[in-house]
This record gives sequence, C-alpha cells and structure tokens, in this order.
Amino acid sequence: MRLSAAAAVVIALALGACGTSKEDEAKNQVCDARAGIEREVNDLKQQTPGTVTVDAVTKSIQSIGDDLKKIGDPQGDLSDERRSEIQKANAAFAAQIREIGSSVLRSSSLRDAQAQLNSAVADLQQTYGDTLAKVDCS
Repeated sequence: MRLSAAAAVVIALALGACGTSKEDEAKNQVCDARAGIEREVNDLKQQTPGTVTVDAVTKSIQSIGDDLKKIGDPQGDLSDERRSEIQKANAAFAAQIREIGSSVLRSSSLRDAQAQLNSAVADLQQTYGDTLAKVDCS
C-alpha cells in the first residue's frame, strides 16, 4: 500500500511538471532573450576606449538583434496585454539598435566610433531600462 501511494505521488508530480502551457513557454522564451540582451548591453557598457573593437560591438549588436527576433517569435502565444507590452518594448529597443548600427558601426575613424559608442551605450542602457527591463519575468 505504501508503495502505491508513493508511486501515485511520483506520477502526479511528473505529470504536473509536463504541463507547461504555450503561454508559459512563450514567456520563458521572451525572458531568456531579454536576459541575453541584458548581458550584451552590460558587455558593451564594460568596453573602454582601450578595449573596444568594431568586431566586438558588431557581434553584440548582432546578438541583440537575434534576441529581439526571439522575443518577437512567440508573441502570438502571449495574452493580449502581455503581447502589447512586449511589442512596444521590442519596437522601442529595436529602433535604438538600428540607430546604433547606422552610426557607430559606420564611423570613419576609431576615435569617432569610440566616442559614439560611449554615447550609444548610455542611450541603449537607458532604452533597455525604459523598455525590456520592465517586462515581468518573475
């Protein structure tokens, strides 16, 4: 009898763990991508005039772009309110990334790129704080 009760508990727990909804999966995908963006923003912030390279900035921007796409992909599985929140945050942040890509990554000199990068990273960090950082991932 004890074995049957224990087996029933194990089966119930196993079945409960398998029951994630499409909305939960979408939320997890959005939050994983948001965490990736946060890491890249922080990495960019750590760059100094002595350590920054165009290659490193390009890779970070590309990684952020990939994460923005990952945020966009599951939006159809989110609730209307959550989808609206994510779309607004994603659009604002994507616009900032496009602006950085068109200015910093196209600078004519390393010195100009470094100065623009410092300003762009500050703007990017502010935009992240105003948009994607506000998305609830708890």
